[in-house]
Amino acid sequence: MNQLQFVGLITEREVLRYTPAGLPLVNAVLQHSSQQMEAGIARLTEFEIAAVAAGEISNRFSTAPLGGTYEFTGFLAKKNRHSKSLVFHIIDFRAVMTAQHLDTGA
Repeated sequence: MNQLQFVGLITEREVLRYTPAGLPLVNAVLQHSSQQMEAGIARLTEFEIAAVAAGEISNRFSTAPLGGTYEFTGFLAKKNRHSKSLVFHIIDFRAVMTAQHLDTGA
């Protein structure tokens, strides 16, 4: 199974565009920061990840406020078939209203 779910911020987002096949998509960068327990020790986890929203969800994602906190669900795939870099493909997201789910590190 290839499924990833996390709470994060939309830190960068390109404008909605269309592939040559007519599929709408939006590229973005998402940021996450939280404390996780590992082997009984609290560990700060922070990352930025390249993301893409394609198809129907791209319209909703393209209008979501930058800096907004969201719970993202999706999967990881190579950027292209020759790349070793991963991209997070957003299949769903929803606004998160509580600060307890995200520590921005600020």
